[in-house]
Amino acid sequence: MNHPEYIRLKGLVNEHLLDFLPEIDNKSITLYDSMKYSLTAGGKRLRPVLLLAACNFCGGDERRALPYACAVEYIHTYSLIHDDLPAMDNDDLRRGKPTNHKVYGEAIALLAGDGLLSSAFEAMTKDMFLCFDDPAQLKQSTRAIHEIAKGSGCRGMVAGQCADLETENRQCSREMLDYIHINKTGSLIISSVRAGAYLGSADINTLEELSNYAEYLGLAFQIADDLLDVYGQEDVMGKRAGVDLERHKNTYPALYGAEASQARLRELTAAAVRVMEPYEERGSFFAALAASLAERTE
Repeated sequence: MNHPEYIRLKGLVNEHLLDFLPEIDNKSITLYDSMKYSLTAGGKRLRPVLLLAACNFCGGDERRALPYACAVEYIHTYSLIHDDLPAMDNDDLRRGKPTNHKVYGEAIALLAGDGLLSSAFEAMTKDMFLCFDDPAQLKQSTRAIHEIAKGSGCRGMVAGQCADLETENRQCSREMLDYIHINKTGSLIISSVRAGAYLGSADINTLEELSNYAEYLGLAFQIADDLLDVYGQEDVMGKRAGVDLERHKNTYPALYGAEASQARLRELTAAAVRVMEPYEERGSFFAALAASLAERTE
């Protein structure tokens, strides 16, 4: 994504990504090193960028939203560390580097993921303490934290991961496949957008429209990833291709073929773009982002 605003927001996240990690006693420095290793290994920073962009879109202060944006990236990175473990996807490459457990071992990788998840909520609630004298801001912060908790937990990302594991080696319905994708990948994307909107004091209509955009985007993003797992290049993706096929996972290409999957991706991308069209220039960043993520498969 080469959009100037994306580059700017991504740079802001990278600049402050480690700022909100708690201080860790030197006796447990391996834990910090392991957490930092995966956090700074690179990545698109899609979710924190979306959170900041949604906050800006609704008239909020992106600097105030930074702890929440970084927290979302902590949660996303924790999920990748755990996904890569032998008990899950058993991957040895992530973002072009050896996966966390290949460097630090499985036990430390588990703890690094746990540490990042708890650090995310420590960062957000620490910021919330600053709002106690401002009831309106306190309400915004509480709603943002709740959205992120819901999207990353057993009603969102974790639920999707569980369903994904349980449907390996057996065919599932399109309804179940959408459930897996919407939760495993889409839920944290949706929560990031909604959290940013809350921090920006979004009205109900704007919140609903941004949520619709994020739902289309989240499902499209995972379908694109499904296609890239089949046809993508490892050196470009930064991770091993063909993993879904090896593990007999239910994906769009596996169930419907590449052509139908590409058509569904185009359909969802167009729907995301349409949501933002009434906002004209104000919504152009979100429209360009949706189009750019879809273009990865072309």
